[in-house]
Amino acid sequence: MESDPDMTIQHGIAGTAALSICEAMLLALNDLKILPEKEVLGILKDAAAAHESAPDDGDIEMHTAVAALINGILAGGNSVRRR
Repeated sequence: MESDPDMTIQHGIAGTAALSICEAMLLALNDLKILPEKEVLGILKDAAAAHESAPDDGDIEMHTAVAALINGILAGGNSVRRR
């Protein structure tokens, strides 16, 4: 089955939008003191770990890339406004 390039682009756009929205929500929750920095970082670490230990569902490259992206966000410090 051939993949539809337009669907691939749409999925990429949807994924990028979802990531941006989630990052903004985590920042807002931290800024409003609803979630402390430790919890925000924990959420991101849990999300990365879920992909690092994902079952072999035939999409290991995707899981590896998602884990690397989340770990990059953690390393970059963009997930919380460091004071």
